[in-house]
Amino acid sequence: MTQSVSGAAGAGRTFLGLPAFPDAARASTKDARLRANLTRATHTIRDKRAHAVGELADWADLRAAGAAIKTRTLRHLDTYLLQVEEKVTAAGGVVHWARDAAEANRIVAGLVHATGQREVVKVKSMATQEIGLNEALEAEGIRAYETDLAELIVQLGDDRPSHILVPAIHRNRGEIREIFRTAMGRWGMPAPEDLGDEPAALAEAARLHLREKFLRAKVAVCGANFMVAETGTLAVFESEGNGRMCLTVPQTLIAVVGIEKVVPTWRDMEVFFQLLPRSSTAERMNPYTTLWTGVTDGDGPGAFHLVLLDNGRTRALADTVGRQALRCIRCSACLNVCPVYERAGGHAYGSAYPGPIGAILTPQLRGLDNALDASLPFASSLCGACYEVCPVEIDIPRVLVHLRAKVAARGGRGHRAERAAMRAARWVMTDPRRFAAAERIAVRARRLQPGRLPGIGAAWTDSRQLPKLPEQSFRDWWKHRTDEPGQADEPGQAGS
Repeated sequence: MTQSVSGAAGAGRTFLGLPAFPDAARASTKDARLRANLTRATHTIRDKRAHAVGELADWADLRAAGAAIKTRTLRHLDTYLLQVEEKVTAAGGVVHWARDAAEANRIVAGLVHATGQREVVKVKSMATQEIGLNEALEAEGIRAYETDLAELIVQLGDDRPSHILVPAIHRNRGEIREIFRTAMGRWGMPAPEDLGDEPAALAEAARLHLREKFLRAKVAVCGANFMVAETGTLAVFESEGNGRMCLTVPQTLIAVVGIEKVVPTWRDMEVFFQLLPRSSTAERMNPYTTLWTGVTDGDGPGAFHLVLLDNGRTRALADTVGRQALRCIRCSACLNVCPVYERAGGHAYGSAYPGPIGAILTPQLRGLDNALDASLPFASSLCGACYEVCPVEIDIPRVLVHLRAKVAARGGRGHRAERAAMRAARWVMTDPRRFAAAERIAVRARRLQPGRLPGIGAAWTDSRQLPKLPEQSFRDWWKHRTDEPGQADEPGQAGS
């Protein structure tokens, strides 16, 4: 699927022409294969996660600690960011500040050009997806090669990621095999002609394809899961070893990291070393955890650049309710329990951040100015499952309702009609006589009740049956009951 992208200043990555969430979801929910792939994958992941989390008796305490650390850090983010800059610089790195996607892309492209190279290898990075870095580099004549297996599948398939942890979750083995067979040769070493769809065979084809890129590349681009302010250390958690190759073999390493990824101390990191692996990959620890501080002669890249990305984060930080979304550690647990994501898929969200966390993070980073972003806070049933599994206790339902209020306050025909309906309901319900009269009118007109509500109620009744009005209002039923001899409740039985 090919989509044009815009890296306009302050906008982040916006896929042009994508519909609002309800329209996109209406189409994706009809894709039986997509729903089968998502259901199988999300149920497997969340079951494994539940088992891994259940091993820790103090999981609730760890969640509370993670939330407290992140909340404190965001409250003093300016102090910790300056500390990160100081420590990274002292360790031989160079720190760059990027206000928005366009500035971050210019910085990275300029750094690559300065090396004289025209290709880079990449570690899986949500921040670079957010800003559309691959497309920006391509426009500058630089080719970026994704090295994470799932990201490789997405790139070779001219597709978009649909999950935070497993970007190709919407693909099955047969589809992946066809992508490898038809596209690998255009990007480098081709897939074997007799490639099957066994996981081991697919992984081996990807390993051979990527190995030549690792050994040839002089520049790598990565993100980071955490930045430790007290030492200027960056951390990448991953499961395949591709990250370790990108972070150690090339001569130049460029990290693009959101400013919210700071953790004050190594003691704080102890909490996240336990929270992230179990909540994301259902592992006690990640197979590969790479930590680096600046540069060291004879060990790893000789040049390190850190691009600290804002791109709407300070705007989100100013919202006292919405800022908790910046606590997110990108574990994807909320996606795997969300009934809406499971049925609609990640592409319906039109963002690098799908699922419940994307529904609250994207509108804060990009704003509410277009139909897609304004629709995301409504992409939820508010069941609360996302909050229950979040390892840093982000109250996603509360933020969703908060953002819905912001969308409604901006107006629009539907929201104006809803406000008018609520004002009318308030006028009727705040006066007992008016309310009783409305009940009598509704009962007498019950035969005229439509099967589907018009106007703003149409969307609700498109997927639900409108309850039938009763033959008698509760008020009249109660009056009739208490007027009959012997029907009144005995003392002490009221409300039984």
